[in-house]
Amino acid sequence: MVELAFSTNAYTKYTLPEAVHRIADHGYTGVELLGDEPHAYFPAFDDEDVHAVCDALDATGLSVSNINANTAMGYYDDAPPSAFFEPSIITDEDEDRAWRITYTKRAIDLAAAVGSPAVCLATGRPLPGNPPERAHEYLRDSLHEILDYAEARGVDVGIEFEPELLVECTDEVLDLIDDVGRESLGVNLDIGHAAVYGEDLTETIHRSAGHITGIHLEDIVGGRRGNHYHRIPGEGDLDFRAVFDALDDINYEGFVTLELYTYPDEPDYAAERAYEELTRYS
Repeated sequence: MVELAFSTNAYTKYTLPEAVHRIADHGYTGVELLGDEPHAYFPAFDDEDVHAVCDALDATGLSVSNINANTAMGYYDDAPPSAFFEPSIITDEDEDRAWRITYTKRAIDLAAAVGSPAVCLATGRPLPGNPPERAHEYLRDSLHEILDYAEARGVDVGIEFEPELLVECTDEVLDLIDDVGRESLGVNLDIGHAAVYGEDLTETIHRSAGHITGIHLEDIVGGRRGNHYHRIPGEGDLDFRAVFDALDDINYEGFVTLELYTYPDEPDYAAERAYEELTRYS
C-alpha cells in the first residue's frame, strides 16, 4: 500500500524538528529529511542535531521516507537562489568530487540513524571541460565507493534523474543501474521530472519497477520541456489517477513523497492541500 510523505524542503523557514512536527499535523505518515541547509547540512549537523530529529520522529510517529541529498547549498557562502548541484560526484576536480562523496556518506549515516530506507542523489551537470564520457567514468567510480558504504549500513541509493543533468531520463537511469550492477542502486523517481522530459508516466513507472527506492511527486504545467515548477497537486496537468494506478500495477508499497520546496512562505497550506488532493488516489 502506498503511503504519503512530505519533504521538509518546503519548511526552510523552520528548524528540522519543527518541520517534522508540522508535517505530522497534516496527516502524513512519512517525512523526507532535507540533507542541506537549513536542515541537515552535514559538515555542521552533529550528534545533538541527530538526537533532536530522532526525538521529533519519536514524538510524532512519522517514518522517514528518504534523505534528500541532491543539493549542497550550504557549501557556498552566497549560494545561488536555485537548486545547485555542485560540487557533484561527476565534477572534474578530484578534491571537490571527494568532498561530495564524503557528504553523501554523511547522508547515509543519517539514514541509518533514523531508519530511512534510502538516500537520493542527483548526478549534477557535465560542466565545460568535463565531457560526458569522462563524467560517466567519475560517476561510476563515485557510486561504487558510495554503495560500498551504503550497503554496509543497509541503505539504498536512488539516483534522481532530471532534465539537463548527466542522467536526465528513465532510459539513462536504467542504463546506469544496469552498468553499475549493484542491488543497492536504484532510482528515486521524480514524476514531475519524467513529465517535463516528455515521458509517458505509466510507462516510466512500469519500466522502473523493481528499481524504485522512492517517489517524488508534484504537479507540473505543460508537457515535454514544459514548466519545471513544482506545484501543489491539482494545480497542474498531471494525471494522478494514472500515476497511482501504475504504482498499484507494480505493487509499489513504499512512500510517495510530496516535494514542494517552491512554497517556503506557505508550507502548511501546501502540505494540507496536497494531502487533501492525493488521499483521493492513495
